[in-house]
Amino acid sequence: MKRGQLSFLTSTHLVDDLYQGAIPALLPFLMSERHYSYAAVSGLAFAASGISSLFQPLFGLIADRSTRTWLVPTGFCSAAAGVSAAGLVHNYWLTWVLFALAGIGIAAYHPPATSHARAAGGSSQTAMSVFAVGGTVGGALAPPLVTLVVGDLGLAGSWLLAIPAVVWAVLWAVKGPWMRWRGHEAVQPLNAARNKQSGGAADDWRAFGRLVAVILGWSVPFVAVNSMVALHAQRDLHQSKAVGAAVLTAYVAAQAIGMLGGGWMGDRYGRMVTIRWGYLLSLPLLAGVAWSPSLPVLAVCAALFGAAMFLSFAAQVTLAQDYLPNRPGTASGLALGMAIAAGGLCSPLLGWLADAHGLRSAFWALVAVFVVPTVLALTLQDRRLAAAEPQPAAAVAEGAAG
Repeated sequence: MKRGQLSFLTSTHLVDDLYQGAIPALLPFLMSERHYSYAAVSGLAFAASGISSLFQPLFGLIADRSTRTWLVPTGFCSAAAGVSAAGLVHNYWLTWVLFALAGIGIAAYHPPATSHARAAGGSSQTAMSVFAVGGTVGGALAPPLVTLVVGDLGLAGSWLLAIPAVVWAVLWAVKGPWMRWRGHEAVQPLNAARNKQSGGAADDWRAFGRLVAVILGWSVPFVAVNSMVALHAQRDLHQSKAVGAAVLTAYVAAQAIGMLGGGWMGDRYGRMVTIRWGYLLSLPLLAGVAWSPSLPVLAVCAALFGAAMFLSFAAQVTLAQDYLPNRPGTASGLALGMAIAAGGLCSPLLGWLADAHGLRSAFWALVAVFVVPTVLALTLQDRRLAAAEPQPAAAVAEGAAG
């Protein structure tokens, strides 16, 4: 395991998902200062998440076929540009385009970054969990950062949000000791190891398709709660923007706990147990978010829901990779990136429902929708591939040269 490379890649994941988390954190401010409706802000969430989900498979294919190391910094810099510029413009459709740019940047980042993280981690599931938690931490830091910057300076101060991306882009360009490798050298040995690990096993597209359906159903409530839980605290429970941001932060921070707990459960009891319990626990907790009559109930249910949702996250990624052992970039890109992005496709519909009948109605609709992936998750079957044998240094060099 190349710990320096993995640590730096994890820090870039933090930066990238900082901007993914900044989008829902900005929505209450856009709603307040520009008087947007629920449908309008849901349209912005769709621009970021929905558009991202459409580009995610393309970038996954690119990551499988050839090395595009430059997509990693380009991705998080594009996300930063879209988010920071969105607060400076006043036209709704231009704001929509900038959020879409941020979503495309997020989509570009995930597949190549995930492939490089796997190469740096030596195909370790622990390494993948650490890399994934980096993104979760970035998402948790976004609401307080946005509240600190935009709450004090208004949307005109949103340009300051671009600073983390600028700093990490410089670090990437400098390529310190943590990045002493060429992209080709990083990916080719990983692909050789994956081919050996698969033992000639065919890609199981049917099982992968079912898993994708589960992930899509997972994404809808995840993205919707991410976008609307702060508004729920403000509009339905009459709390301040800072309190709404705190609820969102608790929801996102709990995801890291759930992800680490899911890794422990998977090692101890098996990943299918982790996946099934993750969905079975999430369903009633989502109902608790919809029902919550007071702030403490909402905060507790939102935090527990975030943790329960992410119990299955790492297990879904590794299961996707085992379903498609010959296409790790495509599998990782869809399972890790599209899981976060695809729920944005339903955001406008939920926004219209919230405008017509209130946010609680939208949350209860999410509960009904989430029944489907919960049932499907119970039907998923495990697929174990033989562990790859360690490769001699000469073999790795030969794979890199090929």
